Formats: sequence, C-alpha cells, structure tokens
Amino acid sequence: VWCGAVECCKQAMLLLRALGFPEGMMPLRGLEECGLVRETGFVWMRQKAPYEHYFRGTGTRVRYDVEVTAFVEEGRMKRMTGVRSKQLMLWVPIVEMSLDGADRGYFKSNVGIGRSFPASAFADETAAAAAFLKDADAAAAAAEKEAAATATAVTANE
Repeated sequence: VWCGAVECCKQAMLLLRALGFPEGMMPLRGLEECGLVRETGFVWMRQKAPYEHYFRGTGTRVRYDVEVTAFVEEGRMKRMTGVRSKQLMLWVPIVEMSLDGADRGYFKSNVGIGRSFPASAFADETAAAAAFLKDADAAAAAAEKEAAATATAVTANE
C-alpha cells in the first residue's frame, strides 16, 4: 500500500511499465492511496474526487471515479471498475485494457465493444506524468533544503 500523490503516481507508472502499457494510459495525479495484492493481481487506486481527462492523442474523454480497481497480469487489466469513456453522448464503462500487438492498446467496454489506439497516442500523457514527478521531486528537495536551513538557524540561535 502506498500513500500520497507523488508516491502513488510513481507506483502507477511502474505498474503500467511492468505490464507493458504506456505510462500515460492512466493519468491520475491526485491519488491518495494505491495498492497491489501480488498473489491475486488486484490493484486499487483511490483519489479525493473523480477526475475527468481528455486524451488529445485519441480524442477521447475518460472519467475516473474516486476508486479505480482491476485485476492485472502482463499485458492486461481486467474486471476494471471506476473507469468510463465518453462515446457519442454516453459514458461507457471500460472493463478491460489490453495490449493489441506490440504498439497498440485495446479498451473493451462492458457490452463487449472495444477500440484500439496506437501507444504513441499516449505520449503526451507519459511526458506530463514525467514532468509531474520531476516537479514533485524538485519541490521535495527544496522543502528538505529549507527545513535543513531552518534547523541550522534554530541551532545557531540556541
């Protein structure tokens, strides 16, 4: 179990990479908690509020509920909950994500209809996730430096 937006984002990216998916396929930045039960492949991601994201590379709007769950195995996330894609004027639940060949991601709805997109369509989101983590690491380093300076100043005044 991991807590905090930065650590959860790192773990989610590591999981996606380990499964073979582009890291930007699940662009959740406001996570409070995430976890993986290795024995069963069950994963969960919990965030403060639902999040809606527009994937420019696919022209698709996706809504992530407060809790997103799935069972994972290499190249596949199945029995997903908490993810919906806007198709025409309806929000359609996405129940499975899998790799369709070496360079395509396939998304299946609860009625069995699916769409596939090239992995390159998620490049913007992968870059955004990397930038988010870089900014978070820089902010953490600055906060540590400030805390150390404050501690030094307090010690010097005593």
